[in-house]
Amino acid sequence: MKRANRVLAAFVGVILFSMAGVALAAPPERWLHVKVIDSAGGETVRVNVPLSLAEKILPTINHGNLHNGRVTCGGIELNGLDLRAIFEAVKDTPDNEFVTVQGRDEDVRVAKQAGNFVVHVHQADKSKEKQEVDVIVPMAVVQALISSGTKELDLVAAIRALKEMGDATLVTVHDGTNNVRVWIDARNTSE
Repeated sequence: MKRANRVLAAFVGVILFSMAGVALAAPPERWLHVKVIDSAGGETVRVNVPLSLAEKILPTINHGNLHNGRVTCGGIELNGLDLRAIFEAVKDTPDNEFVTVQGRDEDVRVAKQAGNFVVHVHQADKSKEKQEVDVIVPMAVVQALISSGTKELDLVAAIRALKEMGDATLVTVHDGTNNVRVWIDARNTSE
């Protein structure tokens, strides 16, 4: 009987040790960071939100076009375009530059690159400050955003998809006086 108890105790110990290893190996909390620097006004704003908190809070906000974690895009006229069908077609294509517009004052590029949907806008109007906007969104996040309906973006689904991503910069904006950066990582503070 003592031997059976020792075997049972050893078995329970192995199971507990295995469970502790699984708990310790759980992925770290992912954080959404937004940093805005207004060099003209001398202000810096930093926002650091755990994605798990955003996932819980977004469905509780019902104001304007935001409701139940979704944004209604009523002002966008799609003229019969099926965004989901277009996404499915783009998702399965190899990396490619889909749209390139090169003008005297502005360059625009829309592409699929390394599993991301990429938009680059660079404006170099000589009468204004140089402006640059870079948006890089993983295709899984785009798919989650458009999963709810033709006129809605599902922010909660996008947050869930972002939780599965590695560290990534999603948006950068530079317009001469303002710098904006939006990114995801496992740190609870911004740089």
